[in-house]
Amino acid sequence: MKYDYIIVGAGSAGAALAYRLSENPQTSVLLLEAGSSTHPFSRIPISFGLFINKPGVNWRYFSEPEEGTGNRSIPIPRGKMLGGSSAINGMVYVRGQPLDYDTWSQFGNRGWSWENVAPIFQRMENYSDPGHETRGTEGPLGISEVAEQNPLYEALLDAAVSIGHPRNADYNGPDQEGVARLQATIQGGRRMNTAYCYLKPARRRSNLHIITKAMTHKVRLQGRRCTGITYKKNGKLVEVDCNREVILSAGGIASPQILELSGIGSPEILQQQGIAVQHELQAVGENFRDHLLPRVKWELTVPEISYNTRAQGIGLVGQVLKYFTTKTGFLSLPSSSLGAWLKTRPELETPDIQMQFIPYSVESAEKRKLHSFPGMTIAAFQLRPESLGSVHIRSNDPYEHPAIRFNFLSDAIDVRTKIDAVKMMRAIVDAKPMDPYRSREFYPGESVTTDGEIEKFLREECETGYHPIGTCRMGSGPNTVVDDQLKVHGLEGLRVADASIFPTMPSGNTNAPSIMVGEKAADLIKKSS
Repeated sequence: MKYDYIIVGAGSAGAALAYRLSENPQTSVLLLEAGSSTHPFSRIPISFGLFINKPGVNWRYFSEPEEGTGNRSIPIPRGKMLGGSSAINGMVYVRGQPLDYDTWSQFGNRGWSWENVAPIFQRMENYSDPGHETRGTEGPLGISEVAEQNPLYEALLDAAVSIGHPRNADYNGPDQEGVARLQATIQGGRRMNTAYCYLKPARRRSNLHIITKAMTHKVRLQGRRCTGITYKKNGKLVEVDCNREVILSAGGIASPQILELSGIGSPEILQQQGIAVQHELQAVGENFRDHLLPRVKWELTVPEISYNTRAQGIGLVGQVLKYFTTKTGFLSLPSSSLGAWLKTRPELETPDIQMQFIPYSVESAEKRKLHSFPGMTIAAFQLRPESLGSVHIRSNDPYEHPAIRFNFLSDAIDVRTKIDAVKMMRAIVDAKPMDPYRSREFYPGESVTTDGEIEKFLREECETGYHPIGTCRMGSGPNTVVDDQLKVHGLEGLRVADASIFPTMPSGNTNAPSIMVGEKAADLIKKSS
């Protein structure tokens, strides 16, 4: 069968794109997903802790060992089911700053300024807290402010304000700076992933065909035109043709991998892996960015304010019962309930770090086992890192994960900003409103104080915020892969629409901008058809 459009990847962007393209009943759309349809726990918010390292729903990528980060192989979880990473992420909803998108526009990307994308964010939102004129309330994507009450949150808010940081009623409004209750893709105690918000209503349409457990091997080219894709399902290779376009929405790691497997990329890299060059495009897999995420942990003096105490033993049973009867409690929470967007230097025009305040502590980001004593965590990342890495195939086998190199902390600005972020986390916790709750910092510990000691902690202990972007960069010139219409340079009938096209890192978690790209791609395709 031939389809008008073939979308590879049913994640944050791909699901939104499929929903919008299939609105026209005269348009046939095939949506391919390498993972499964869903998981029985996927709508329970706390499932992000269960899925962080779970085979079957998670690609479980790992980075290459690099000297700059202690020669560690750092885990990179990515969603592997309908909804993609929106089905396993921490659910924190952040649009980013107007400056982010104005910067994209200033790079020559027409139609990507804040003025252009703000209405798209508004269109996709179903925000349950009306009264903010810049927020959408009728879109597919369910969003709400975290309602959980905890004296710790108020103490942390007061602590931040006491040392000069402002409160912010809506960090997704015109001004991002300040401390705020987080907004999350949660409503009624249920995760609002794109599989539920976009694909569930769209599946009733006869013109949308969704195939799961379909591993895309490559896009097919005839000359300079993309004519279809090849995928494998149930051990059989299948070729599908398209009338109009193929759109890769497989994410910051898999989209460049598919391009290279198709013979699109750097000739040197392709030839090393025995792949014939179909189209030279040097920037494929370059410009890779992610957020390095220091996590600082404290023991608390009041056991009941920490989920280390409230969600273990008989307390856990109570939390489970509470969730299934009222859809509240620990199981209804995102990865964080309170956040802050702050400046490390007062002269900065906009915030350059984001903090997330977490009312529990775990032994490691990967294992997610709660400590036996009451604890809390503050995580912080530099909003717009300068260090650039890469993602490239290591063989011609589609099932072999690519070589992922972060190159974290290779830029001096990144080192300085992250050291300052750790100091600012500590300053908030050391403020007077936290006196009734603060016991001791146990990780990295109170002995880690100098810039050199903090940098050593960053390099040897810290992992990522799980926000891989940039590997199919949008723009013009030799260091880009797609143009401002998301078309792959030099080819017809092939676009990329996901976080891989971000020219720079948006200021915050990347799920919301990824969904926006899927929505925007649909607009661009409809206008060109």
